[in-house]
Amino acid sequence: MLTRKQLDLLRFIQQRMQECGVPPSFDEMKDALDLKSKSGIHRLITALEERGFLRRLPNRARAIEVIRLPETLGQSPQAAAQPAAPEPRRFTPSVVEGGRAKQPPAPPPAVAAEALRAVSIPVMGRIAAGTPIAAIQNQSHAVTLSPDFLSGGEHYALEVRGDSMVEAGILDGDLVVIRKQETANTGDIIVALIDDEEATLKRLRRRGSSIALEAANPAYETRVLGPDRVRIQGRLVSLVRRY
Repeated sequence: MLTRKQLDLLRFIQQRMQECGVPPSFDEMKDALDLKSKSGIHRLITALEERGFLRRLPNRARAIEVIRLPETLGQSPQAAAQPAAPEPRRFTPSVVEGGRAKQPPAPPPAVAAEALRAVSIPVMGRIAAGTPIAAIQNQSHAVTLSPDFLSGGEHYALEVRGDSMVEAGILDGDLVVIRKQETANTGDIIVALIDDEEATLKRLRRRGSSIALEAANPAYETRVLGPDRVRIQGRLVSLVRRY
């Protein structure tokens, strides 16, 4: 899942490679994305490289290779080159049953009542419990939960990646349920959007006018940021774990 800026940069590099056979310069990328400095381009390219969309070739100037493209931009170059395998023909028999059609057994009353109470929650991709990853943008699928897992308001879910919150009982692969809100109290576990580009799951601490994003793992340092660099996008209300 990519931010808008990351997607725009990947599209620009791919188009330039198709037109000229060489990637654009950092100045051309900066102008194309209307950024003020090349440091922003460095951050975007590093993020795309970490996510497996780009590869920088060593000891060569302007050597950037597009490895794959997200679904929004079509197939990857490798996949596009491969012809699609023909769909095998399948035999589907026609069956005629005599007598009255069988009805599936009715669920127990308690199960039926719980199904009526269930709420569908969108899963908005992954959240980093470790090094921040791309900002949350698109729904990947949905899960159905009992309202007992929710509080008042609007909710969404995220799949956890990383181990920075293990001492808070949040493990890699868990599904966290987040209540949408723009404010939170000190001690709450929140989804924090940093510089409008990267999202992370951390415990909120306030230090004067600054905001501290605290991990629940001594291997990770607490990040202290100015209030203008952090936007709260929700508070953790529950957790779903599959075994």
